[in-house]
Amino acid sequence: MPNARASHLSRRGILAAGGALGLGALLTACGDTDAKSGGSDASAEATKSGPWTFKDDRGETVKLDKTPANIVAFTGVAAALFDYGIEVKGVFGPTKAQDGKADVQAGDMDISKVTILGNTWGEFNIEKYAGLSPDVLISTMFDDAGTLWYVPEESASKILKLAPSVGISVFDRQMDKPLQRMYELAESLGADVKSDKVTAAKKRFEDAAARLRKAAKAHPDIKVLAGSASQDIFYVSGSNLSIDLEYFKALGVNIVEPSAKALKASGGWFENLSWENVDKYKADIIIMDDRSSAIQPADITEATWKKLPAVKAGQVIARTPEPILSYDKCAPILENLAEAIETAKKVS
Repeated sequence: MPNARASHLSRRGILAAGGALGLGALLTACGDTDAKSGGSDASAEATKSGPWTFKDDRGETVKLDKTPANIVAFTGVAAALFDYGIEVKGVFGPTKAQDGKADVQAGDMDISKVTILGNTWGEFNIEKYAGLSPDVLISTMFDDAGTLWYVPEESASKILKLAPSVGISVFDRQMDKPLQRMYELAESLGADVKSDKVTAAKKRFEDAAARLRKAAKAHPDIKVLAGSASQDIFYVSGSNLSIDLEYFKALGVNIVEPSAKALKASGGWFENLSWENVDKYKADIIIMDDRSSAIQPADITEATWKKLPAVKAGQVIARTPEPILSYDKCAPILENLAEAIETAKKVS
């Protein structure tokens, strides 16, 4: 998990599924999932495309007699596919914010047009999922064990019996690799990856990467700290494991590293600091977790935070620990960090 909250680390093993229905009832609700059911234009179009095969990052190959039409995906995956012109039927994961608007992880999707199976950690409505007659379930993976992100561990066996699944790894690799994999997945699902829009987005990403590399090289003394705020704890992420930080580091960005001992306690992801010790590490720029699960910089009231040199200098920008894996959404991430480094004052 990229700078995942400590609650996520503990909850994966202890959350109860709650209210899960028996598999027999679910299969009845699901009904016939072959090409005869459905009848939508999307299904008809998919049938024309012939057999579909995709090998995912678990090394597992999904083979279907037609391109999936009824796709269910983790919200961030659905948002990436949407950028390539592929729309899903159902989503799970942070989708709707408290104000009813789309969560940051939903990207440009119209969330009123998808079935939300679960909006928070541990939620996944299996009955609704079965009712969608899913052709495939797609999610990301934040470990090397093939665990599908936001598919509740307690009910995973029931969920994964209803349709084949595809996992795209975002664990311990640089951002450009899962970006390429999502591009390949979208293409397999029928996306026109040679369109002007996609080609331009890919070029923009490549240009942004070159700009960030140049900025980092010109300002090697500018230290960048990756943080995430909760009520009692400030999390400082290490540059290993997370796809964005690994990529930034590869481009030459000077990432502030927590102590190895502290990282070990979180499986290598982050160090927990009390707000009294939030000044433990010196930084010129702080990039802050933009997910709805984290307290945003404007809402942090701790006096120790406000005294940090980077905060006083106004050198705090958003970080996207779970990037939407389209070139369209990842290019601005690199551009924003490049601009911050280009204009930063040395305050540490």
